[in-house]
Amino acid sequence: MKVSPVTGSASDTNPLRAGLRRERVPDPCTMIIFGATGDLTRRKLVPSLVGLGAKGLLPGGFAVVGVSRSSWNDERFRREMRDAVAEEEGTPAASNAAGWEEFAAGLRYLQGDFTRDEDYRRLAALLDRVDADRGTGGNRVFYLAVPPSLYPTIIEGLGRAGLQRGAGGGWARIIIEKPFGRDLATACALNQVVMSVFREAQTYRIDHYLGKETVQNLLVLRFANTFLEPTWNRHYIDHVQITVAEDIGIAGRGGYYEEAGVLRDMFQNHLLQLLCLVAMEAPVDFAADAVRDEKVKVLRAIRPIETAEIPHLAVRAQYQAGSRAGRPVPGYREEDEVAPASTTPTFAALRLMVDNWRWEGVPFYLRSGKRMTKKDSEIAVVYRAVPHVLFGPEARAEMVPNVITLRIQPDEGISLKFEAKLPGLALRMRPVNMDFSYGSSFGLLELPSAYERLLLDCMLGEATLFTRRDEVEAAWSVLAPLLSAWDGAGQDGLAFYEAGTWGPAEADALLQKDGRRWRRL
Repeated sequence: MKVSPVTGSASDTNPLRAGLRRERVPDPCTMIIFGATGDLTRRKLVPSLVGLGAKGLLPGGFAVVGVSRSSWNDERFRREMRDAVAEEEGTPAASNAAGWEEFAAGLRYLQGDFTRDEDYRRLAALLDRVDADRGTGGNRVFYLAVPPSLYPTIIEGLGRAGLQRGAGGGWARIIIEKPFGRDLATACALNQVVMSVFREAQTYRIDHYLGKETVQNLLVLRFANTFLEPTWNRHYIDHVQITVAEDIGIAGRGGYYEEAGVLRDMFQNHLLQLLCLVAMEAPVDFAADAVRDEKVKVLRAIRPIETAEIPHLAVRAQYQAGSRAGRPVPGYREEDEVAPASTTPTFAALRLMVDNWRWEGVPFYLRSGKRMTKKDSEIAVVYRAVPHVLFGPEARAEMVPNVITLRIQPDEGISLKFEAKLPGLALRMRPVNMDFSYGSSFGLLELPSAYERLLLDCMLGEATLFTRRDEVEAAWSVLAPLLSAWDGAGQDGLAFYEAGTWGPAEADALLQKDGRRWRRL
């Protein structure tokens, strides 16, 4: 069963609805990317900016200033970024030659040492020249595409140079990549550094998962449809499963991953954010702080993890050698820059409870891992069984729960599983899916990338999809007992799973003891 968009509604003339649909172009501005020669800039940031330009969503005179230690110049920076965009095969950004030339005219490069005040003064002088040349009005977005250890250094350097203020009445904002700290203490310390230079309203802590279409669509599904709200609670929902599975390994980032592990890399940000969007109450409006207030309430309502209960509500595991697409792949301990006896988890599964009026007694099961069967991310809201089965014992054995599934990647969409009668004289049932996908319903060959949405929002000053200071700290607080226990546990309790599978048997047992099981993705 497919779902098609409804068109021609009389409500299309509603000015509020028209306002929500309308895409806006930001004020002229300059984006300063620290770490301009790095992988994030090449693969995500510049292709996303070029994509925005191809959609007509970049302001006239928009400029990018790349800052890095490499001895590049403007010409080398333009050439390298052109090659990076060309690598995005099949996208409008890659095929729009005229658009690239217009974009490249605004690219500048500054070789600099992040620890030298003199180089921040040189940056300030360059930005003044860009303002004059490009008409960017002193409006600036600083993007920290660098290792987290450099965040305090760069933020304090910007402060000493006075760059936390836009020039000539313009504005200044800063985008900070994850991970934002590595535990509660370091997150609080980093927040103190940020707040000593920038105001909270200037600070955009980015989580690219919140820019994905289906994640945003969850808010629309919940709060723009009357039929769902009466059942979105403990009376009707049995449990919620949130899965973020990756089929790749650590992709040459052994040094980073040894320090992070799966909890810091995926749970503190992506998975807890998804949990908040499922569980939050309706905000009073769609303003940034109203939405984020409700997300913080969810995090504060999560039942604290007691150390003695960790073996009963959490599993950590590490992948061993296996196969991917029929080819052998190494185990985690055989990866580059990984200790031979490493106990860093590459997979985790958690059972969390949200202790509030709506969700009391409804478990939220979260899992994420590297080297799993396939790349797949989804939220599955599993409903309770009907209170009484009318159709006899055979029907009772065949029935499965109703499920609303939000597919985040790779095939973005929403499906509803429900029971239907099989054709024929006998009364037999089978579960069927009512399915919505962006590709088939809207005819979209390519969805805007998450970074396109988030970069545009920052330039517009729209902070709804970015995390606030108290939200970051509340998320770390949820995981603090688990991090403390696992960081000091060594081999004790560490499970293993073969690469190319859905994780360890211990993760299956986590649900089985509750009378449930993980969904087949």
